[in-house]
Amino acid sequence: MDVIIREAVQDDIASIQKIYNQGIEDRIATLETELKDSAFMQDWFDKHQGRYQVIIIEYNNRILGWASLNVYNPREAYKGVADLSIYIDRDYRGKGLGGKLIDVIEGIAVKNLFHKIVLSTFNFNKVGQALYRKKGYREVGVFKNQGILDDKFVDVMVMEKLL
Repeated sequence: MDVIIREAVQDDIASIQKIYNQGIEDRIATLETELKDSAFMQDWFDKHQGRYQVIIIEYNNRILGWASLNVYNPREAYKGVADLSIYIDRDYRGKGLGGKLIDVIEGIAVKNLFHKIVLSTFNFNKVGQALYRKKGYREVGVFKNQGILDDKFVDVMVMEKLL
């Protein structure tokens, strides 16, 4: 599959929203429980400019996934640490797209003077963890009962990579 990875633009927000909402519905990637509307996504996109970029992966002009660098902590001491989000359209998961996004977003992180990326993943997301480990991320620890989804506690694993 000959894909293109590029910086997200305004016209991509609806596709990014669709894929993010799939992640919320599928309960595999976020503790969010409410689907996000276009106003929320516009505000989110506006905050992801400059160092905190969003990239998309597309094939035949269809967006199949996205990744973003997010603020880890607003304190000055953490300015070199970014939080990572990756979401893939449910019809295209397991096809290597996440790995391609990680490769590109890490390069962007280095150019924007980040020295470390952290991420959170559900403890049961073994496929995601395998990808992150393959890309050089290590487990930092697991927060027990970190959130509630569908009336059940879920554990969240934190992983990191020094760039």
